[in-house]
Amino acid sequence: MPTLPAASKNARFFISYRSQDPDLSLAHNFYEALKGAGHEAFMAGESIRLGEKWPQRIDKELKLCDYFLLLLSERSATSEMVTEEVRQAKELRDSSDRHKPMILPIRVNFPWSAPLNYDLRGYLQQVQQREWNSPADTPKILQEIFSLVATGDVERLADGETSSDFFPSSPSHPLTLSPPLPVAEPELPEGQVDLASAFYIERLPIESRCYEAIWKPGSLIRIKAPRQMGKTSLMARILYQASQQDYLTVPLSFQLADGKVFADLNKFLQWFCASIGRRLRLPNKLADYWDDIYGSKDNCTAYFEEYLLPEINQPLVLGLDEVDCVFQYREIANDFFGLLRVWHEDAKNRDIWKKLRLVVVHSTEVYIPMNINQSPFNVGLPIELPEFNAQQVLDLAQRHGLNWSFTQAEQLMAMVGGHPYLVRVALYHIAKQDTTLNLLLQTAPTEAGPYSDHLRRHLWNLEQRPELAAAIKKVVANTSPVRLDSIQCFKLLSMGLLQQQGNDVTPRCDLYRQYFRDRLRVS
Repeated sequence: MPTLPAASKNARFFISYRSQDPDLSLAHNFYEALKGAGHEAFMAGESIRLGEKWPQRIDKELKLCDYFLLLLSERSATSEMVTEEVRQAKELRDSSDRHKPMILPIRVNFPWSAPLNYDLRGYLQQVQQREWNSPADTPKILQEIFSLVATGDVERLADGETSSDFFPSSPSHPLTLSPPLPVAEPELPEGQVDLASAFYIERLPIESRCYEAIWKPGSLIRIKAPRQMGKTSLMARILYQASQQDYLTVPLSFQLADGKVFADLNKFLQWFCASIGRRLRLPNKLADYWDDIYGSKDNCTAYFEEYLLPEINQPLVLGLDEVDCVFQYREIANDFFGLLRVWHEDAKNRDIWKKLRLVVVHSTEVYIPMNINQSPFNVGLPIELPEFNAQQVLDLAQRHGLNWSFTQAEQLMAMVGGHPYLVRVALYHIAKQDTTLNLLLQTAPTEAGPYSDHLRRHLWNLEQRPELAAAIKKVVANTSPVRLDSIQCFKLLSMGLLQQQGNDVTPRCDLYRQYFRDRLRVS
C-alpha cells in the first residue's frame, strides 16, 4: 500500500467489522493506515485488552468516535452485532448537536443487489456508500477519508450542509423501504406487520435467504410456522423485494375461496386461474383454454403456459397464503400440490416456466400422505419460522421505547415464550402504560389480562371440537411431552397451541398451560 500523507486534523474512528476475511484483513489495513496518519482508531480485536469488559468499551468508543467506519460484507449484513452497532451509531448521530459519529459504509465485495436485513436498510437508506472490490480500492477510499477529515465535513454537516464530494449518492438499487424509527408509536399487533413498520423483527438469515431465492428463475419457497408467527409478514416482504426488481407479484390467500370452490378439482383450478388473472388485470379467458377432453390439471397448465405467462413481460411471483385450507380436501390437495411441483420442475428446462416463482405459506406440514415425487413440500427452499430469542425480544422492547434489561425480556418469555404475536401484545400494552410487566405476568393466563380475547377464541374453537379439547387437556395435564393422534396433533400445531419435541408435543408456552389447565378443569 502506498504511503499516505498525515492528516491535518486528528479524528477518532470506530471500525465495525466481522472477524473473517476479507473483513478482518481490510479492517487491519484501515486500522494501521489511520493510526499511521495520526488518527485514533478503535478495532475490537486490536484495542480491547484481555480481561476488559467489551460491551462497556464498545459503548464508550461509539460515544467518543467522530467516524463510524462500517465494513459492510455478506457476513456483516446478517450480523446482529453489526446491526446493533449501526443502530447505536445512528442514534448517537441523531441526538448529537455535532452530528457525530458520521457513518461511512463501505460495501466489501457486497454488490448493490445483495439484500440487507430490514433494520440496516432503514438505518442506511439516506447514508451514502462506497464499494471495495479489491486491495486497489483501499488507498483511494483512505484518501477520500483523509480529505473528509481535513475539510471538516463533520462540522459542516452540523451546520446543516451535506457532503457532495465524498461517498457520492448510491446507485439506484431497489433494496430500501421507508425507514422505521428505532423507537416508534406502539402498534396494536393484528395480522400482517406493515411493510414500513418499526416492529417487524427479522430472524436472520431467513429474510436474506428468501430474497436471494426469489430472484432465481423458477424458484419455490416454502414458509412453515404455526399461526401468528409472522408467515404472511415475511411473504409480504419477499413479494416487496420482488416488486422492487420490477417483478409482477400476486398475493393470494386461500381463505378467500368459498366452500363451493373445493367441490371438485376442476372448479378449484378454475378459481385459481381466474383469481391470478384478475389480480394481473387480464381478461378471464377460461372458456378459451378449458376443454373437457383434457384433464383439469392440463387445462390449468395450458392457461398459465399459453395465456397468463406469455401475456406478461416480467417474472411473476405468486404468494400462496393459507394453503392449509386445501389440506382437508385430500383429492384436491394431492393434485394441486403435485401440479405446483410439476411447474417448479419444468422451470429447470423450459424458459416459459422460469418466469414463475412460488411462495407457499402454511401452518404445519401437510398430513395427507403424498407421493414424494409429486409433493412440493420436499423441494425448493424450506423456511420454518422460529420463535424470537431473548435478544430479539429485548430489541422489540427497545423499539417500543422500553428501557428493559435481559432479565425483563426473559421474565416475559417465561410466560409467552418467543411467540411474536404474544410478545408484541405484551409490549404494546406495557408501552401504552395499560399495565406493567409484573402485573401482566400475574394476569396473563386469566381473562382479566391482555390476552383474554386471544385465549377465549382458542377456547371457543376447542369447545366446538371435543376431540381437540380432550387432546389439549391431556397435554396440559402432563409436565412431560405427550404423544397425540397425528390429525389432532396437526390441527393443534396449526392453531399454534403446541410445539413439537420429536414425535411428542408440549404446550407452546406457559400462558396456554396455565389457562387451559384452569378452563378445562384439569385437576
